[in-house]
Amino acid sequence: MTLRLLAAASLAALLAACATTQPAAPPAKAAVDGAALKTVDERYVSVESPQEELDSLATWPTEDGKTWLIATGKSTHRLSVYDADTGEALRTYGSEGKELGQFDRPNGIAVYADHLFVVERDNHRVQVFDLPDFKPLGSFGDEQLRSPYGIWLTETEPGELEVYVTDSFMYGKKFDQVPPWNELDQRVRRYRVQFDQDGRLRANYGGSFGDTHEATALRMVESIGGDPANDRLLIADEDRRHESTLREYTFSGRYTGRSLPDRAFGAEAEGVALWTCPDGGGYWIAVDQLAPLTIFHLFDRTSLQAVGSFEGKVTAHTDGVTLHAAATAAFPSGALFAVHDDKAVTAFDLAEVARALNLKPGCTE
Repeated sequence: MTLRLLAAASLAALLAACATTQPAAPPAKAAVDGAALKTVDERYVSVESPQEELDSLATWPTEDGKTWLIATGKSTHRLSVYDADTGEALRTYGSEGKELGQFDRPNGIAVYADHLFVVERDNHRVQVFDLPDFKPLGSFGDEQLRSPYGIWLTETEPGELEVYVTDSFMYGKKFDQVPPWNELDQRVRRYRVQFDQDGRLRANYGGSFGDTHEATALRMVESIGGDPANDRLLIADEDRRHESTLREYTFSGRYTGRSLPDRAFGAEAEGVALWTCPDGGGYWIAVDQLAPLTIFHLFDRTSLQAVGSFEGKVTAHTDGVTLHAAATAAFPSGALFAVHDDKAVTAFDLAEVARALNLKPGCTE
């Protein structure tokens, strides 16, 4: 197996997975002034497949120079594969069950080289596959994970990964009660994953973390994204009964006391992706799950200050996003892919986003 390490493949791990029961909350309002909100047309909207209940996304560059866009389907318990350049549906993989190669509510998804990681909420595990054949390599986390959703990973040494999985277990008959504060130090679980020379999977549990103070605890965790250059994890808390935002942690699991700017989100903070620039700068892109249209907020990579916001013409009620920075045939400057209303995938040209928000050109050159 050839391990093709591409920055875009690593960024595909920044996906977020959403399915936690959301209690009633006040009606959502846009967090940005209408005059400041830009519109960027989607380059495509895929054919709708409402039966899937699509959730999270990842990309994988194929050996023939194309790019797959892979989505998790919570209701059909399978994966859907699209041509990332066109949105054409190519194939599906998987079925409901507990065996390797089967799924029970797949949510978060990430790619490292030719390895695909899929988080299963109701099988309480992370499965790993070899692409392009979806050969199951094993699973991990079933001894610790209770209700996992999102995943992000990074390479710490050649062939060795640090994997972070959000665990949004809830209590009560409707699973809408936040656990006691002292249990919220289990909101993110960490694993050390390795592959031997024969491709066999080994995973070791590295403990959990999460702030336990009432004002700043991670109440309902969903998406997670990381930035190794700045020792930063951004973790989405979706609980609008308190404050839905993304909170900043270090890779060691320490809460820094920072979150994205006050009242940055009008609805639920969802998918998050990092758009890096060659000069070391860049932007975080975070989803504001509004209706009738999703708003995508951009924040400075280093300072976390708001840079701008945009919406599409169609994309709504977005859960997962993934950013593919590498050039493709249709997107020479890269693309942002998003889930639309749980039933389709959409694509935005990063060059068009940069022009609309008057971003520095270095990120798309």
